[in-house]
Amino acid sequence: MSELYEKSRLAKEACKALSLKTRGAKDAALLHMATALQEAKAAILQANSQDLAENSHLSKALQDRLRLTPERIDSMAQGLIEVVNLPDPVGEEIQMTKRPNGLKIRKVRVPIGVIGMIYEARPNVTADAAALCLKSGNAVILRGGSEARHSNLAIAKVLQAALKETDIPADALQIIEDTDRAIVAELIRLREYIDLVIPRGGAGLIKFVSQNATVPVIETGVGNCHIYVDAEADLEMAKNIIVNGKCQRPGVCNALEKALIHEKVAAEFLPEMVKELQKRGVLVKGCPYARQFVPELTPAEMDDWATEYLDLIMAIRVVESLDDALTHIARYSTKHSEAIVTNNYFTAKRFTEEVDAAAVYVNASTRFTDGGEFGLGAEIGISTQKMHARGPMGLEELTTVKYVIEGEGQIR
Repeated sequence: MSELYEKSRLAKEACKALSLKTRGAKDAALLHMATALQEAKAAILQANSQDLAENSHLSKALQDRLRLTPERIDSMAQGLIEVVNLPDPVGEEIQMTKRPNGLKIRKVRVPIGVIGMIYEARPNVTADAAALCLKSGNAVILRGGSEARHSNLAIAKVLQAALKETDIPADALQIIEDTDRAIVAELIRLREYIDLVIPRGGAGLIKFVSQNATVPVIETGVGNCHIYVDAEADLEMAKNIIVNGKCQRPGVCNALEKALIHEKVAAEFLPEMVKELQKRGVLVKGCPYARQFVPELTPAEMDDWATEYLDLIMAIRVVESLDDALTHIARYSTKHSEAIVTNNYFTAKRFTEEVDAAAVYVNASTRFTDGGEFGLGAEIGISTQKMHARGPMGLEELTTVKYVIEGEGQIR
């Protein structure tokens, strides 16, 4: 029996008991896990150092995604505590109706079951996913990428050991140690035990999972995010938002990748904007029109417009109108996060109504597309699809519904 099969079986068996646990029991377990993370900080950092040493070939941005620090481990622990402070969605009555025949029909939230979490190069996802799944009454099977193998195992073992000292079934948290890619192909077809798969990583991983899974999938994470600087924009505001969106943490899915600049402000805005980005180490590419205003820009190729860089790279296009910007975004957006900077109410309204994305911003950075920033606590991912969940996925998005019907002998 394979490691995946056995751990999936154990997770399925733990599901029923977990779904019946009270909020108090789940919260106590999460608090104990948070304390355990902080106490194991040295061991986790040592494991992370091994991952960083083995992946020194990665770009600085991807190494930043992989790197743990004492502060980031504290943040992981704080994420568990924030989930404790959130309402328990399990059992929540969403709706109640009474039919003319006297039947009472209640719609309530229930756990989904066993969640298969497939992710790359971000060890903090190990703790976030565990916290959100357990609080929402779901068992979770974690399969991290090879880049973060040592970090993921160290974090998961700390959480599993802590869980064994609580009233929550420890088998509800599983991690697959084998990072062979064949495991992913097996996991996403294990309908007997797994109820939902969530891939969180690059475009290649998400495409493979969505095209090959027989288990239901929620697509997350690919972020070819745009900002449109309108003819009526506050240019100082636009500069600050672009620098933040691109440079604060370039290796994440809500970082800006493309800037569309209205031609009426390009001559004034572009030279200063490019200078600010280059000062921060950004390789700035531009369309032929943009290069008329800043000749030293690296020429942007056709492939650039569809590329999620996850690095200190940005491509700029000068557009003739809002229509031009909307057409470009519709063609190249991955439906994650899109932004406009404008002082025109009607332009902003049209942008928010016509752009098809999980999050659409007016005069703010796309870096806010995050479960914590949206008040959801830790997030398990950012859904870019439209079915069931869209945008940052918190506790409610990890539940489904059940109809409970109460009668007094009614028959049809």
